[in-house]
Amino acid sequence: MKKRFLTVILSAAMMAASAAAGAVAVSASDEVTAETADTGEDSYSEESKSTVVITSLDANGEETELEVPYDPQRIAILDMACLDILDNLGLGDRVVGSASTSLDYLQDYAEDENIVNLGTIKEADLEAVMECEPDVIFIGGRLSSVYDQLSEIAPVVYLSTDTELGVVESVRKNADTIASMFGRESEVEALMADFDGRIQELSAFAKGRTAIVGMCTSGSFNVLGTDGRCSLISNEIGFENVGVDADVDTSTHGNEASFEFIVEKNPEYIFVMDRDAAIGTDGAQLAQEIMENELVMDTDAYKNGNVVYLEHPAVWYTAEGGVTALDIMLQDLEGSLITESSEAAA
Repeated sequence: MKKRFLTVILSAAMMAASAAAGAVAVSASDEVTAETADTGEDSYSEESKSTVVITSLDANGEETELEVPYDPQRIAILDMACLDILDNLGLGDRVVGSASTSLDYLQDYAEDENIVNLGTIKEADLEAVMECEPDVIFIGGRLSSVYDQLSEIAPVVYLSTDTELGVVESVRKNADTIASMFGRESEVEALMADFDGRIQELSAFAKGRTAIVGMCTSGSFNVLGTDGRCSLISNEIGFENVGVDADVDTSTHGNEASFEFIVEKNPEYIFVMDRDAAIGTDGAQLAQEIMENELVMDTDAYKNGNVVYLEHPAVWYTAEGGVTALDIMLQDLEGSLITESSEAAA
């Protein structure tokens, strides 16, 4: 009888202890929930996220919502502007495969034996992309035609510059998009810190001045408008592009123009991008050889020493949209415009 009595007492004690423990657990849970509700914060940390949704482009170049891995560890790069941004965010060690490039500031990736060569920004080696087993793939417009094939390997982040938004704001937007995939959003502002001021200084110089912006390729001169390459010069810097024809699409390689056309427009400045030098065309004429003919020499731009050959054509032609690329492009303009203006004033 005494033994049975002790058993009952022990059972009651264990039930009471269990109830107390349960009460503590519920109370702790309620406390966390209440704290989360008060602060408005998620009850899980950033590290616990497995995916994130970003705005990218689809195969047709239209904006779309894309779910990608959060903080991806293995990155395949087929666009130099995106590699430029990743490099500036300190994420280059995640690159397992990259397209080839001649750009000096990205040579570490091209020469690294541990990084698989994935072809070029225009023609990807799909088998090599698959073999490097990426978590995510970055491309530019030149590879939009193989977007669907690449998407079978891993999510494809397709970013570009938007001429309506402007090059500077496109770089900022794309950097924000890429940074959000890694929880690095707070670092973008520092990367973009001085660009607005530099644009303003160049804009003050360009105000009220006319220009023709063009590209030398295969021995001819193609006029570029405000809808594609080099649009920074007219859209954001503010030169009046007198070579623009609203009915002509110049977004890719421009519109071939005669030198008589240049004489007729007689701009104060002529900006020249050497495409053949940009892509390393063997045996091609230099832009200067093409442009310095009797007709062009009769323009005010030539007479006043205002024919500007963009010093880094490969950056303008193959890498527009990157952080370092934007810095170099602005340097090309500052060196030709601001520096010379300061020297003339002195």
